[in-house]
Amino acid sequence: MKEFIKVMKALSDPNRVRLLKMLQKRVMCVCEVRAVLGIAQPTVSKHLKLLEDAGLVDRKKEGLWVNYSLADGSRSPYAASLLGNLMHWLSDDPGIRELLEKSEAIRREDLCGTHN
Repeated sequence: MKEFIKVMKALSDPNRVRLLKMLQKRVMCVCEVRAVLGIAQPTVSKHLKLLEDAGLVDRKKEGLWVNYSLADGSRSPYAASLLGNLMHWLSDDPGIRELLEKSEAIRREDLCGTHN
């Protein structure tokens, strides 16, 4: 039950749901997520840590970047089920569509002023 509650709590915040929807489209770094959601970097990092702990998000360091992506669900059957369903949920939500359009236009090189 503890694992189930962890996944459900991770999905209880609207910004974390938005973050997962963005990661469905592409891998992102913290600065890209911050720019799209318009929230502080420490808040983005906390959200990502919660999602990672719940088995919903993976991270991989590549040079200067830490890239975040959706997890494959192998760590938790609850995470796997919710990630599978989330692919179909909220696709008709205008706010989510707008967010995804905004996320496609963001480039980390422009935001961070650093090239990998």
